[in-house]
Amino acid sequence: DYEGVRINIIDTPGHADFGGEVERVLKMVDSVLLLVDAQEGVMPQTKFVVKKALSLGHRPIVVINKIDKPGGDPDRVVDEVFDLFAQMDATEEQLDFPVVYAAARDGYAKLALSDENKDLTPLFQTILTEVPKPVGSDENGLQLQVFTLDYDNFIGKIGIARIFNGTISMGETVVLVKAD
Repeated sequence: DYEGVRINIIDTPGHADFGGEVERVLKMVDSVLLLVDAQEGVMPQTKFVVKKALSLGHRPIVVINKIDKPGGDPDRVVDEVFDLFAQMDATEEQLDFPVVYAAARDGYAKLALSDENKDLTPLFQTILTEVPKPVGSDENGLQLQVFTLDYDNFIGKIGIARIFNGTISMGETVVLVKAD
């Protein structure tokens, strides 16, 4: 929770071997934080996830992390990300991505490399300003889509879902509507 807004962050595997999971997660979210190491730059597995995110219309927020590493070159990495997006046929809007520089382990983020090392506020502010608001309404009937099923020995079946319209409360009875 940040400034009265609940920010849900989902970490996806960054590898093609988890393609189905990555696609399910990307359909649940309103935006993407693309985390890239300031020294290593764009990795091969980054390409898979970026291609999926761009094809779904997401405009990633690029986070260049580990800027405190001695061998880090954040400017080169931003150029690599731009080149990757261009190779993936990103739209003009997607190519105009916001960039946040961070040293997550030390707990700070900033919008310019010359800014003071303070806290993670610039990252959260960027999320609030750049991520589109959900389009659903609490006033509509409940509509949600289950993306992943799980099982717990105590609770039983668990559906991990995104609510697109309406609200739901603990203990509320709902109807599962299938195609038939």
